[in-house]
Amino acid sequence: MASPMKCLISDRTRYVQSFRVFLANSTEHQSMQEFMERQLPTVIASIGNGKSTINILSVGGGAGEIDLLILSKVQARYPGVTINNDVIEPSADQILKYQERVAETSNLENIKFTWHEETAYEYESRMNAEKKSKKWDFIHMIQMLYYVKDIPATIQYFHSLLETQAKLLIIVLSETSGWETLWRKYGSSFPLGDLCSYISSADIKRILDSAGLKYQAHELPSYMDITSCFVEGNKDGELLLDFLTEVCDFSKTAPPELKHQVMEQLRKPGCSEKRDGKVLFNNNLSVIVIEP
Repeated sequence: MASPMKCLISDRTRYVQSFRVFLANSTEHQSMQEFMERQLPTVIASIGNGKSTINILSVGGGAGEIDLLILSKVQARYPGVTINNDVIEPSADQILKYQERVAETSNLENIKFTWHEETAYEYESRMNAEKKSKKWDFIHMIQMLYYVKDIPATIQYFHSLLETQAKLLIIVLSETSGWETLWRKYGSSFPLGDLCSYISSADIKRILDSAGLKYQAHELPSYMDITSCFVEGNKDGELLLDFLTEVCDFSKTAPPELKHQVMEQLRKPGCSEKRDGKVLFNNNLSVIVIEP
């Protein structure tokens, strides 16, 4: 009998709901913010040298929270310079949130925003069809490479769009995270189809090494409070389980034995630690900065 389980990304509404609960229960954005505050200024130190306009491409920009932080750092490094910020984002809901955030933010006068409601692959196909290959001074792909069909080709394509002093910044889950343990063990039991793939910094480094690309990697410690996952019928817990497994309604559609094994695994030291009565899942991230 076919499993009733289906991939979370196939239900965009449920995906966005689970993503928001994930953000509320994890230190992911705080970890990224800390990196952007402390280390991004060094990364972008030469991307706009001698330029009157800086072109930035956000691939999978989401609701724009991290994007606006990045833009503020570029503005601080290159005061008064015009910034063209193009955003590729397939979710109309996320674009709307992004636009609302821009409307509420001051000091964006020198930034021109353009949103493209499409996937990275659709963007690439459209550019190729229009025979366009615009070059960019800074491209970032934050937590989105899980949702592309051909990861090496996607990295190669966007890398090919870099200007001579540009940088390509990728953020993915770290090979030291609990996700790596969970996915390596149970990924083959989940119904991914071709909508999503389980990757970590180890996979990205292998791709970059085989392509002969130069890069630097930075580890960002992060965790997620998954205590609610162990409370039967807890709505947030169910959404977090969906996000962890990338399965829509995992707690209701997974075979009982698989659910039991996953719940056991989530408690183990390879995935989580217990602290102050809470179960904290290891959500460590890697920032990979690639040279042109």
